[in-house]
Amino acid sequence: MEYFGVVTSAFLSTVSIIFIIAMLGYFVGGFEIKGISLGTAGVLLVALLFGILASYVPYITVGGKNIVLYLDSSLTLDSGAVLSSTKSLYSLVSNLGTAMFVTAVGLIAGPKFFRTFSKKSLGYILMGIIIIAIGTAVSLLVAAFSNDPNMDVDLAVGIMTGALTSTPGFSAAKEVAQNADKVTAGYGISYLFGVLGVVLFVQLMPRILKIDIAKERETFVAANAVEVKYTTRTLHAMDPHGFFPFALTIVLGNLIGSINIPGINFSLGSSGGTLIAGLIIGHFGHIGPIDCRISKSSLNFFRELGLCFFLIGAGVPGGVNFISHVKVSYFIYGAIITLVPMIVGYILGRHVFKMSIFNNLGSITGGMTSTPALGALIATSGTEEVTGAYAATYPFALFFIVLAARIAVSLF
Repeated sequence: MEYFGVVTSAFLSTVSIIFIIAMLGYFVGGFEIKGISLGTAGVLLVALLFGILASYVPYITVGGKNIVLYLDSSLTLDSGAVLSSTKSLYSLVSNLGTAMFVTAVGLIAGPKFFRTFSKKSLGYILMGIIIIAIGTAVSLLVAAFSNDPNMDVDLAVGIMTGALTSTPGFSAAKEVAQNADKVTAGYGISYLFGVLGVVLFVQLMPRILKIDIAKERETFVAANAVEVKYTTRTLHAMDPHGFFPFALTIVLGNLIGSINIPGINFSLGSSGGTLIAGLIIGHFGHIGPIDCRISKSSLNFFRELGLCFFLIGAGVPGGVNFISHVKVSYFIYGAIITLVPMIVGYILGRHVFKMSIFNNLGSITGGMTSTPALGALIATSGTEEVTGAYAATYPFALFFIVLAARIAVSLF
């Protein structure tokens, strides 16, 4: 029995759990129903379910071994044994995943991003602002007209940041909220639909509109074709797989993200900083004689692994907090805050800014600051060119969601 406990303890170590969730998530995400699948978002679903399980059973004892599934803080048992918190490990996995995914997106989009930046890019900027403005307005209306005595601006803004899947906005709101726990509760309740709603939106819209994906992709790629010319000087590659320039980009991105704008106390954070660093290094392709170009296959791998880690690191704690805070009405509010900005944004993108379907959806994923939805859109469209619209919209949406969250909590 003791041997069984040792084996089970090894099998259910935090590292093993992370990859079990990944394995099951990709298994679930691989199933298609009428051409629609969760894809990588299946990882989030499994992570949330594991978190919900762990909220009821935070640890198990097998063969005298105490095996922690998830603990927010250290726990001392009656026997005197101390179980360590695993919260920081999942936070590390989430942060690492975010950095990898966003850096890869920046490096993929970088070679063409600045070369195609023109008056048309104003549409992406406005999309980011409009989507966040609508989300904020709906959230404040919810706080003003809800009959729930517990509903106030702290809870409403928490629901908003979850519905728009914005961790930086969530963090900014907590800093100035009177009741940070309410912000956290609202974020956890709406985050699930915030992720899955956008993922399904970018998959369903082409089908609803009966878009010929193959034909649209061919036209889209041709319209976005830009001949990328790097310097002809001799460059030195530090390694064959691109680990050096990728790591360098993340380090520089974190430095950029740490720069704080005084007055409004705003910074891009690691996600915004690594995106900017990726765009810049991807654009130039080198730093002095050092070759910073990374193969497409390596970037795709970094991007997918990062997305997987992010969903696990964010999903498990989200599942733990989900049951204790959820209310059907709050979930509905979150769904409305997720859907209304997307629908309005799509209409504006199509009829006002005259965007193609892929640019429109790419801009929406950026405006919703939705990392998983971009992955779903890449899979749906069959081209990575959609990262350009995401990268053009995301920084502005990121800035305004942080600003909106702070202003809403402070003034209302």
